[in-house]
Amino acid sequence: MTSPATTPGAPPTGPAAPGPATTPGPGPASAPALASGPATAPTAAPDPGPASAPAAPGPGATGAAGRPAGLVRVTWVQPEDLVGHELRQAAEDGRDARKIAARWAAAGGDPAPTAAGASAAPRPELRPLAEELLDALAALPRPHAADEPTALGAIRAACPGWPGSPGGPVRPGLYDRLHAAWLGRAAGCLLGKPVEKLPLDAIRALGRAAGNWPLDGWFTARGVPPELLAAHPWNRRSAATSLAETIDGMPEDDDLDFPLLGLLLLRRHGRAFTTADVARLWLDERPAGRLFTAERIAYRNLLDGVEPPLTAVRRNPFREWIGAAIRADVHGWTRPGDPAGAAAQAHRDAVLSHTGNGVYGALFTAATVAAAAGGTTDVHGALAAGLSVVPPRSRLAEAVRYGIATARAVPALDTVVDRLHARYGGYHWVHAVPNAALLAAALTHADGDFTRSVCAAVSGGWDTDSNGATAGSVAGLLAGHPDRLPARWTAPLRNRLTTSVASFDGTGFDTLARLTLLEAVRP
Repeated sequence: MTSPATTPGAPPTGPAAPGPATTPGPGPASAPALASGPATAPTAAPDPGPASAPAAPGPGATGAAGRPAGLVRVTWVQPEDLVGHELRQAAEDGRDARKIAARWAAAGGDPAPTAAGASAAPRPELRPLAEELLDALAALPRPHAADEPTALGAIRAACPGWPGSPGGPVRPGLYDRLHAAWLGRAAGCLLGKPVEKLPLDAIRALGRAAGNWPLDGWFTARGVPPELLAAHPWNRRSAATSLAETIDGMPEDDDLDFPLLGLLLLRRHGRAFTTADVARLWLDERPAGRLFTAERIAYRNLLDGVEPPLTAVRRNPFREWIGAAIRADVHGWTRPGDPAGAAAQAHRDAVLSHTGNGVYGALFTAATVAAAAGGTTDVHGALAAGLSVVPPRSRLAEAVRYGIATARAVPALDTVVDRLHARYGGYHWVHAVPNAALLAAALTHADGDFTRSVCAAVSGGWDTDSNGATAGSVAGLLAGHPDRLPARWTAPLRNRLTTSVASFDGTGFDTLARLTLLEAVRP
């Protein structure tokens, strides 16, 4: 999941669809600011791009629709851009927000953009009303509250099959499995990068035009009619580094940056880290412009003096999106054969920025990965372990069960995907619920095969690079060794990862596997 730090004010590509989420929490917290502890590793690399950009005209100039020019448009955090997203969340989680929606519409407020983090044009005059309405939305009762707790104790109490302690030693060969997992995560992410944000019909059309459907290899522009490329342009930030003809190593992506941050977290604090440790790490190592959606909101809340876990709920309409799930692999990698331990680690990480189904996405991923990392189960056992740590009456658990059942019952992958989109297409494309359903269906349908796993996850649409990354991680662990991954997926990576995370730029995946192994075996 990679999103631009700022928006140039381009109009959204389509109407926002209603669909399911969790309620925000109470209004601004009055807790003192969280102190940022001393770093024990090198400081963050410079931000490769600005987090925001003021318009050029000087004082008194006006921009679109006669509004003041020179405004700083910072996506994902400005209140007037968040109300539409929170109204969508309310529709998803069953809150009755009709009166609030009517007030927002009467004031000229915009609905949620389909893909962008900000509305088409700046509306700073709506900010006071937006802040009032965000807090009013937070106070509405949540119909799903009893079935979708966020506290770990309540989650465990809701899960009758919560896994016990690991039963024995991890199967030999963990380093090789971790090496394959890092390679698999990178390859799956890279496969999904050029089609991120594209609708399902566009992904299929581009693949078919290149003779690559069902998807079986990297996307390419070769042989694709120019008019089709014009109608469905590749992701603008990714095409230069992620098509078959342009790949040269693994380019930067937050789906790889977050596992690196997780590894750095464990190296500094060990597996007993706290949520406050995660917060300090972000403040020490990441510029705000390198975080997106719920993570950027949590970062803003930290700077406002809000303490975790209120950082996840204060004016955060993205708290059930996929961000926490893409941070979870490292918790599974370092708890091989211990899904419960992996879930507990992932929970402490996730609640800095997410609640409810956003947290469940992280727990499901971490436990699935941990089971696969143990080396004693197949993909179906791993998915069962993942599902065991998710409250069974939650929307994410229902979606995972539906994805697995549909993939088992329907031989044609495109039909499986069509059924998922018909059932969950009302959600935002980055929401945890539809993406967990797709991930579970893709892994089930592929039955452990690496190529089929990453291709199924990406060809299903929604958050293509994130789903491809997690599918690749799980399938890599199940393959058990880098040499068992097809070279057409691993050779273009050139054992080189580009990142802005401190001290990791240019690191090889073999080195990352060794560093991960050290944390996995640490007492």
